[in-house]
Amino acid sequence: MINKDLSIDFLGVKFENPFCLSSSPVGNCYEMCAKAFDVGWGGVVFKTIGPDHFVVDEVSPRFDILTKENTPFVGFKNMEQIAEHSLEENLRDLRRLKENYPTKIVIASIMGTNEEDWEELARLVEEAGADMIEMNLSCPQMTSHAMGSDVGTSPELCKKYCAAVKRGSKLPMMAKMTPNVTDMVVVAKASMEGGADGIATINTIKSIANVDLDRKVGLPAVNGKGAISGYSGKAVKPIALRFMQQLRSAEGFENLPISGIGGIETWEDAVEFILLGASTLQVTTGVMQYGYRIVEDMKNGLMHYMEDQGVDRLEDLVGLATQNIIPAENLDRDFKVYPVIDLDKCIQCGRCYISCFDGAHQAIVWDDETRLPACDTSNCVGCHLCTLVCPVGAISKGIVEMKPGRKGKAEDKVII
Repeated sequence: MINKDLSIDFLGVKFENPFCLSSSPVGNCYEMCAKAFDVGWGGVVFKTIGPDHFVVDEVSPRFDILTKENTPFVGFKNMEQIAEHSLEENLRDLRRLKENYPTKIVIASIMGTNEEDWEELARLVEEAGADMIEMNLSCPQMTSHAMGSDVGTSPELCKKYCAAVKRGSKLPMMAKMTPNVTDMVVVAKASMEGGADGIATINTIKSIANVDLDRKVGLPAVNGKGAISGYSGKAVKPIALRFMQQLRSAEGFENLPISGIGGIETWEDAVEFILLGASTLQVTTGVMQYGYRIVEDMKNGLMHYMEDQGVDRLEDLVGLATQNIIPAENLDRDFKVYPVIDLDKCIQCGRCYISCFDGAHQAIVWDDETRLPACDTSNCVGCHLCTLVCPVGAISKGIVEMKPGRKGKAEDKVII
């Protein structure tokens, strides 16, 4: 049995492993967080705590999903706001969690409506025993424009509220960013200037996941009406990774501490986030679909990956892929790669031919008698749509050819 040390230091706090519940319905009370700790999660970001004067009044129903063909849901739409429990109850649960799980990391997510709220909430959660603070600057379904993603799109407000939290507490603090912006670097830098020690990203994406075709209303429908709200799950992972890459490649942010969020549900997802700069990992939708137990598979897979890579310390993996992602204009355009078809694996379904003819460059030739495909290199541009649609992996990247007049050797190119 492989046993690797998964502990990691993040903002001066040592996590026994990088896996945390994100601030969401999956960490809404003591009992839920305690169960997560019992099955092996390294930390929890307790569901966002607001001031007493902000009354949470939720809708029912409040969730919707996005599916594709016969797959389980790939996207999740959530209309839920911050914690419904009173401030007193939330602080009591924080205190109880830390008392009963002293080696686990309890992160308090907070959200205020003004500087006084932020400062006071920071003071209260520190007194309750939290190890760290996460500022929720990004929830897209708040009913107050003084809270959530409307705040997170404003560099001035992010900076001001981060400074307020630092006045209220000496705890390490991360600012949770909204993806509902064109450039996250601007608001992240403002948050760091205000006193944030690190960044958590991404929160959910504003969305309408589905429309009821008969009733002509966005789902979930509440008394016949829908609303725009947050989208999460596996489908947002590419967007989360993009924002992380842009942050870590910005000037001065090369070693930016990041808690990664957005579609993590397998160990492979976890490694992708780590390689792009995340030190800790937050999960919600995966837990809602499969339960807290997924942490066992994620930890086990991560340890096997570390063993395969000859890595003993998890922190040695953080950010290793960042340097290999470059601006599109700097990519090598001097060659193309032709597909190679393994006819022994081919099941003669014709998907490569249909996709290439109808969606690419008509480079796959189809023999009606043998029902076998071939590649016409005179038309092929090396896009490799065919490799992606083949259901059995019978098509691979194989033959490298330099473009006419270009320098370099085909055998020197790295093909993955």
